[in-house]
Amino acid sequence: MQAELTRLQVTKPETQLQHQWIPYRSISKFAKQAVIASEDSNFSLHDGVDWEALQKAAQENSRAGKKKRGGSTISMQLSRNLFLSADKSYLRKVAEIILTWKLELVLDKKRILELYLNTAEWGIGVFGIEAAAQHYFGIGADQLNAPQAAWLAAILPAPRRFDRQRASEYVTRQAQVILSRMPIVILP
Repeated sequence: MQAELTRLQVTKPETQLQHQWIPYRSISKFAKQAVIASEDSNFSLHDGVDWEALQKAAQENSRAGKKKRGGSTISMQLSRNLFLSADKSYLRKVAEIILTWKLELVLDKKRILELYLNTAEWGIGVFGIEAAAQHYFGIGADQLNAPQAAWLAAILPAPRRFDRQRASEYVTRQAQVILSRMPIVILP
């Protein structure tokens, strides 16, 4: 969050981040389901690292010659957001895996999801599900319905871009896919 604030203040020194922490119980179940369906469908089943997803992502990215798919779990993304820089390297990925294992040893899945939803970037200077719900829909995170939650989950891979391009056909299609997956999500 601090890195993004610094980046934004270069052009607008008065810029402040949009962020408000809310407890797990105050987050719509649809938001929880949508994020798990979108970011980590095996969230409740793995120990923080989904080795199969990492392997598939590595193979697909190698064939494409560029990054097309990520293999990070919600726990890995939280570790990266809390403790690591945005630099991309194999060394950072190893550190991310080690930190994720430690995170999973001391926190339960519910707490990990709560932390992730409250720290994830959802737009330009927008952090946390409460700020996202207010920014995009003018409501609290406890009031998000299933389509709104699916739309928010669909923008997670590129929140700054989709903050500027809200009417993206890609996001609309992704939101529909996420919506179809939400009923099978197991919440922690």
